[in-house]
Amino acid sequence: MLEHFCECYSDLSGPILCPVLGSITPLFIPNSRIRPIRLIGLCASFITFLYSPVPRIQFDPSTAKSQFVESLRWLPYENINFYLGIDGISLFFVILTTFLIPICILVGWSGMRNYGKEYITAFLIREFLMIAVFRMLDLLLFYVFSESVPIPMTIIIGVWGSRQRKIKAAYQFFLYTLLGSVFMLLAILLILLQTGTTDLQISLTTEFSERRQIFLWIASFASFAVKVPMVPVHIWLPEAHVEAPTAGSVILAGIPLKLGTYGFLRFSIPMFPEATLCFTPFIYTLSAIAIIYTSLTTSRQIDLKKIIAYSSVAHMNLVTIGMFSRAAAVRSPILSYGHTRPKHVCRACDPSNIQGIGGSIPPMLSHGLVSSALFLCVGVLYDRHKTRLVRYYGGLVSTMPNLSTIFFSFTLANMSSPGTSSFIGEFLILVGAFQRNSLVATLAALGMILGAAYSLWLYNRVVSGNLKPDFLHKFSDSNGREVSIFIPFLVGGATVL
Repeated sequence: MLEHFCECYSDLSGPILCPVLGSITPLFIPNSRIRPIRLIGLCASFITFLYSPVPRIQFDPSTAKSQFVESLRWLPYENINFYLGIDGISLFFVILTTFLIPICILVGWSGMRNYGKEYITAFLIREFLMIAVFRMLDLLLFYVFSESVPIPMTIIIGVWGSRQRKIKAAYQFFLYTLLGSVFMLLAILLILLQTGTTDLQISLTTEFSERRQIFLWIASFASFAVKVPMVPVHIWLPEAHVEAPTAGSVILAGIPLKLGTYGFLRFSIPMFPEATLCFTPFIYTLSAIAIIYTSLTTSRQIDLKKIIAYSSVAHMNLVTIGMFSRAAAVRSPILSYGHTRPKHVCRACDPSNIQGIGGSIPPMLSHGLVSSALFLCVGVLYDRHKTRLVRYYGGLVSTMPNLSTIFFSFTLANMSSPGTSSFIGEFLILVGAFQRNSLVATLAALGMILGAAYSLWLYNRVVSGNLKPDFLHKFSDSNGREVSIFIPFLVGGATVL
């Protein structure tokens, strides 16, 4: 019994408890001693990162079941338990989470003079919540932790934001995620009434009636669509990115956007297959509109952060197309052209189309690296020139050659060039989508072309051309600390996974 507990602790509970301990310890240190506060936060996040790949050593890739399952009964009057587990999907999201948090602490290293221990505490608590979300096998606790994730992010935007509208952006971010999540709570309570438990493993084997599936799917969609985000509930993302500090934008682009697609992949698609079949054309329609609309909107933005934020919306909606390409095709009143399977087929997990789901996971991981690295590049520019407006930049290749080279590598990855981590996954998504709906695949491909256009336009405006000394005064290239932060992103994001 003790050996089993120790094994579970080292594999799963360790990475969860480590950031909790690291967030509590600085609270007992005075703010004047900022150096030990920084070191404690960095060490706690780095130890968590070293812990996170440990389950991969004994991981069995031949099974799709959750492994290293650990349970703790915390409500004796209800069949609601604290279940932890991990599978081939959540494992990599946990590693990505633990990788980004030390980066965020290093990014804010010099700007941690005010509220230093609160800064460390906010990021470590956020890490704890995100790891718990990806490892939670109880529906109610998944809801509790996933809806707690926006709380520290709201504080990060509101306290350490860069502009006067940061309070409005923080409230907007919090309210959007909160309002969408209320319906998911109702869905979980309905599942509890039918199954008598909130255990995800039991819920996945429960057959719900078609009418109940449709209600539960709509309720979960209201929560997950805001987090992706999908059009028209995407307005909060550009505002949050613009007002957030650089570290806040890095973690916001890296992980929280994946909670929506992860929720679709973990709950909506496998638990409600008939409803997924019914709403696949609806998802195709929203995703195609989002890809084209945000790609066109991106080309008209003047703020560097807004350009990257809108491109993130396009990338994540391409992922949703790939995930729902698993579902058998049904005829849509809007996007009905190109379906290759008859309407009566009702398999939400069609084994003949593994490209869509297989291709949707690598772009999520790649986007977490590439988009975060692009926000780091913008942060380097903002630290020196105190502006993010595109019209003030130009000719940086002559004054910042190192950053220009790094920026070019991530621009190629953002436009899914061959040889980068984004290419293989998005290519598989297009293959899977074309098997289901050729019109959707064509629109998604058009969005990728537009993405390449605005990526090259942005790089050309910032790096090429003539210098503008009337607006930019401090010309200094990336220092050693900044280059060392970029190196792991170059290895993981700008090269083939």
